[in-house]
Amino acid sequence: MKNELYSAEHLKYLRSVKKKNIFINVARFAILALLLLIWELSARFEWVNPFITSSPSRIGKTIAELYKNGTLALHVGTTLWETVLGFFIAVAVGYTVALVLWWSEITRKISEPYLVVLNALPKIALGPLIIIWCGTGSEAIVFMTILIGLIVAILNMLNGFMATDENKLLLLQSMGASKWQMLTKLVIPSSLPNFISMLKINVGMAWIGSIMGEYIVSKAGIGYLIVYGGQVFKLDLVMSAVFILCVLAGVMYALVALLEKIVIKNR
Repeated sequence: MKNELYSAEHLKYLRSVKKKNIFINVARFAILALLLLIWELSARFEWVNPFITSSPSRIGKTIAELYKNGTLALHVGTTLWETVLGFFIAVAVGYTVALVLWWSEITRKISEPYLVVLNALPKIALGPLIIIWCGTGSEAIVFMTILIGLIVAILNMLNGFMATDENKLLLLQSMGASKWQMLTKLVIPSSLPNFISMLKINVGMAWIGSIMGEYIVSKAGIGYLIVYGGQVFKLDLVMSAVFILCVLAGVMYALVALLEKIVIKNR
């Protein structure tokens, strides 16, 4: 039935696209496997110092040890909930603030220089203040995560709202549409690609914020493992924590990419 809906040329094109996607995925995994193999062999034959670089096998052994002694779930769970909570709060608040700034031109013009300065400010400089404000618990780490992603969310969504086609806005206005109707019927739907882009950017920002916060103050988490491993020169532990971080960030990014596919499919 599907073949009857498409021409032979279109079916040929779809097959070529499918083959291309398969090749890309296979090439990705092949390159990763090759890099891991080179890394392992380099450590085994001591082409590089395995104490400094560790190796995939030693990383796997370290992660297995963390799992056996019951600390893996604690550290992963701690960082994960801090990151996810900070991510969602930053996205929700940033989106809301961007809507307010789009709605009020005066508010937007007043706040613009402050947003630029806050975006350029190295957030790590606020670390001591965050500890004083929020204490030495997870609240400080979540606050750092929100702080890192909030301004990015505001600026990205505001740019998306402001990029709405002026001609379409004038057309709706000429037809008697209210500002609320223009917002809900045109501005928000047209800014959907910017929203997805903002989510992708904020995935990285959220992990940066949580790990940065754990560097400053933490009793558990992936950032804590990295700091502790560096202090006692357990570089296998450091590399294992970095590997776990890469996996978690990749999974979170993949979920956003899946959301993007669903949104595009249903548009």
